[in-house]
Amino acid sequence: MNKPSPIRIIPERLGALDCLRVETPHGTALMARQGAQLLSYTPAGEQPLVWLSEQASFQAGVPVRGGVPVCWPWFGVYAFNPQSVRDCVDAPEDAPSHGLVRNVEWELLSQDTGKDWGELVFMLDLRKRLGPWRHAARLTLRARFGAAVELALAIANTGSDAFTTSLALHTYLAVSDSRNIRIEGLHDKPYLDTVRGWEPRRQLGAITIEGETDRIYQEVDQPIEVHDPGWDRTIRIAAANSRSAVIWNPWIDKSRRLDEFADDAWQRMLCVETARVMDDVLTVEPDTTETVAVALRADAADEA
Repeated sequence: MNKPSPIRIIPERLGALDCLRVETPHGTALMARQGAQLLSYTPAGEQPLVWLSEQASFQAGVPVRGGVPVCWPWFGVYAFNPQSVRDCVDAPEDAPSHGLVRNVEWELLSQDTGKDWGELVFMLDLRKRLGPWRHAARLTLRARFGAAVELALAIANTGSDAFTTSLALHTYLAVSDSRNIRIEGLHDKPYLDTVRGWEPRRQLGAITIEGETDRIYQEVDQPIEVHDPGWDRTIRIAAANSRSAVIWNPWIDKSRRLDEFADDAWQRMLCVETARVMDDVLTVEPDTTETVAVALRADAADEA
């Protein structure tokens, strides 16, 4: 008799959101069709890897705090993007922070399982105008959950003109205490410190979180590692087709002003965002596709 597959993909409803739970021998993922957003991921028998706010409200058309939001076709505040990105938008007054696709419903294109993995593929076809964005495009988000969490955002230009975008896979990592973690892999990289007036700086050594942190790193050319002694593990973030990364933690004061965010939640999360921003924005020519991807995994500290 054949044993039942250990892989399960289960529809689930959270508030107003249609979701899918993917269970594998390696862990459990929860994804929402809204925004094709990975909401959470917990390795089997371990602490969560991808953080989801305890105050998330799961409302239609409202950003979910946590997980991995897809920020596109611009990242952050529209006005702070390079001119080449702003030139692709008609009405800047209608340009919300972090773009247009994280609050809309994506189509579930396919679901698949293998020996020890489960995979979901979502698609958003922008043949019709979406807000102030005027170009034809098709986005595909492929999420595979196996020994690692693998997310790949494919951007196809289905129109007749090239367009330029900034973007991010805005990953919220779960940590034991943000004050005690250490981030490596960005030594000697230039960055913009947005907390200090967008001052250009260069990283020296490892990063530690000692206050509000919002930094845009450039020239990233190797995986980033988050060492977490409280949970005795190292999180490895390996990006593809991305040379910029954002490190973000709101600390104490800003946490009190954020939606769907507990006053002390800054202690339990850290954003390490795979990005194409500032000097690393992405131009997509007609009839071509560009893919930006990230793989996340957590290993015991002595195995990393």
